[in-house]
Amino acid sequence: MTTDIKIHVLHTGLVKVDRALPFHDYYRNPLAFTGLFRSHVNQVTLPVSSYLIEHPKGLVLIDTGWNEVVRQSQWRELGPQVKINKAYLPAGWSVREQLATLGYQPSDIDYLMLSHLHSDHASGLKLVKDAKHILTSEPEWQAAQHDKMRYISKMWDGVNVQTFDYEHSQLGPFHQSFDLFGDGSVQFVATPGHSAGLSATIVTGKDGQEVVLAADVGYAQESWEKMVTPGIVVDRKAAIESLAWIKQEAAKPNVVEALANHDTKVMPHVITLSD
Repeated sequence: MTTDIKIHVLHTGLVKVDRALPFHDYYRNPLAFTGLFRSHVNQVTLPVSSYLIEHPKGLVLIDTGWNEVVRQSQWRELGPQVKINKAYLPAGWSVREQLATLGYQPSDIDYLMLSHLHSDHASGLKLVKDAKHILTSEPEWQAAQHDKMRYISKMWDGVNVQTFDYEHSQLGPFHQSFDLFGDGSVQFVATPGHSAGLSATIVTGKDGQEVVLAADVGYAQESWEKMVTPGIVVDRKAAIESLAWIKQEAAKPNVVEALANHDTKVMPHVITLSD
């Protein structure tokens, strides 16, 4: 059995937003990220990424992109959120379709991990609800039960979503993480700010090489290089601390790639971490 870890970087949709949403600190208007009362010329289209990790101990999917429903009706899937996030899902791009292209069915997924429960990460959840285990952090789950502005609960209605608790560790800006396999190879790190229970992921090969999946801590590599936080946050101070931690991790010599979920410069590709 191979001991390699393969990370498939997938684009599972596109999202059109005001350019202030990924890069809040470039704009003085604190509501610019909503796009309200701003010209369409300020709109940008960003990729929505998911990650399939082929690991010796199991198949792990991180995030789900858009549901195929958005091809017929964005409003039916997103409701009023379409005023801020416009969803697009080209043919063959859904998480279900991309798994099939790679030779997998949803039931083959051992762990479906949700970095957080915002719509562009959880919309496709019902397409892969047959995964063996579906998990998000306990703080994120609790936030999603009470915040009806940022979350759309119908996306996980009828889906068996379980939660994990962070444990005290040396990882992350707040020294909290969850070790999926208990061997340090796939760790979900508490990086709150953009959302209350947002998790970044560190994948580590046997040789110590690492890949950092930053989720929405920053929307692009530029975010941590220039310390630009997202427009949508629940705690700006925590968002800055989380972003600073990503910047520190990305600069380490053993980190082969650090990826933001919505970076227009990141194309779908495969990363292999070997012995």
